[in-house]
Amino acid sequence: MPAFLLRREWLLVALALGLAALAGAVVYLSRPTTLTVAVGPRDGAEATLLQTYARALARGHEDVRLKVVPYDDVRDSAEALQRSEADLAVVRPDVLLPENGLTLAILHDEALLIVAPASAAIESFPDLSRKRLGIVERHQADVPFVTNLLGFYDFTAEPLGEAGPDKVMGPARVALVPLKPAEVTSAVAEGRVDAVAVIAAPASKAAISTVRAVEAASTDKQVNFVSVPDGEAIIQRMPELQSVTIPAGTFGGRPKRPEEDVKTVGASYRLMARGSISRFTVASVTQHLFEWRSKLAPQAPIAKLMKAPDFDSSVAATSARLPNHPGAVDYFEREQQTLFERYEDYIYLLAFFGGTIGSGIAWLGQRLARERRERIDVVLDRLLDLLREVRGARTQDDLDGLVRETDSLVADVVQHARARNIDTRTISALILAIDAVHAAVNDARRTLEGREPDATRNAARTRTARLLALNTPAAE
Repeated sequence: MPAFLLRREWLLVALALGLAALAGAVVYLSRPTTLTVAVGPRDGAEATLLQTYARALARGHEDVRLKVVPYDDVRDSAEALQRSEADLAVVRPDVLLPENGLTLAILHDEALLIVAPASAAIESFPDLSRKRLGIVERHQADVPFVTNLLGFYDFTAEPLGEAGPDKVMGPARVALVPLKPAEVTSAVAEGRVDAVAVIAAPASKAAISTVRAVEAASTDKQVNFVSVPDGEAIIQRMPELQSVTIPAGTFGGRPKRPEEDVKTVGASYRLMARGSISRFTVASVTQHLFEWRSKLAPQAPIAKLMKAPDFDSSVAATSARLPNHPGAVDYFEREQQTLFERYEDYIYLLAFFGGTIGSGIAWLGQRLARERRERIDVVLDRLLDLLREVRGARTQDDLDGLVRETDSLVADVVQHARARNIDTRTISALILAIDAVHAAVNDARRTLEGREPDATRNAARTRTARLLALNTPAAE
């Protein structure tokens, strides 16, 4: 391995880069998650609710944010979710149920409310045979909703507007007459319709105004609330619908209206998410949405109508006819994941591979230490060989060659020591070896020149003896 990789400066740089990478990972994991929400219709109560919710999340600096994208119709918002152009969407299942959509919350329910003058003697949905049913159309899916329901009872719908007040209706046929809210009273009074239907939340302004308009056209101001029996059987065939109960007294009055609970069917407006969105993120969205209900209600009154989807257990929640998102179930069941649980797999992988990498680094360190020892041992062995070769030198040129090799070894050791840590004992042995070689060279030169080495020879012998003592097994 190149020497510069082991320099202290490079180790500090590597440590700094590691800390920077760790800090970057922390920042990345702690940044808020932004989800795109498709909302339709753009001027509906659902859009107001989610826009208010998005602003509240931003003000609270929460770990999740919403980007609201309005659409003209609830079908368009559902299609955006199905095309994965949005992470969340407002969906009405009977209009379009995205294949990849899972429920977070029911924003509000809408019920099929059918009101008829008491004199019409219509009390149950099957009583509509041969009748004219006015529909206050609030959404393009309202007429298909009623038509499908007629089909369940083997009724046939007359083309809209083709059944005049004098036309005799055939058996099992129902005329559907489109109405505007302002036309309800006159249509009932003139006999153009026998009953009026509206699909709306029971406590909404649209439902209340429809009831009052039919009452105004009734001679005795008495109305019947038409029930839809066989709700469970209807839902089995049309699972996108749901059973709804209109509580007694919902519309007030004396006597209360209705006098008893009315069973009917309806549709729901749901906040749904793609199944691929993490359950941790969905749990956070669901938690804030329900916990901030009172905070959102002043600007979005529909927040008061929000509720959790019905389910008996976690298994039933995710396998229901309209499945719920596991993240929402985590919140409803109070089983939300902690930060450790969220990144549990990554932590275990990091620990596993971190241990492996640590072992590899330790092995590499041992290998490098061994290489350092081997390199020093080679130099020491060569110095000992040079010490012996000096004694056998016969000419000054031979000594000069040995001195040059010694200098080369000294330069190599110096460079090696600058790049690596060498223990004191090894340094001492190198110094003794180098001194012994130089002393032996000087002694050999004096001998070749015919001079007695005297003290120099004795000192060289002493250093040589000490060097040999350091390199014997007993010294280890």
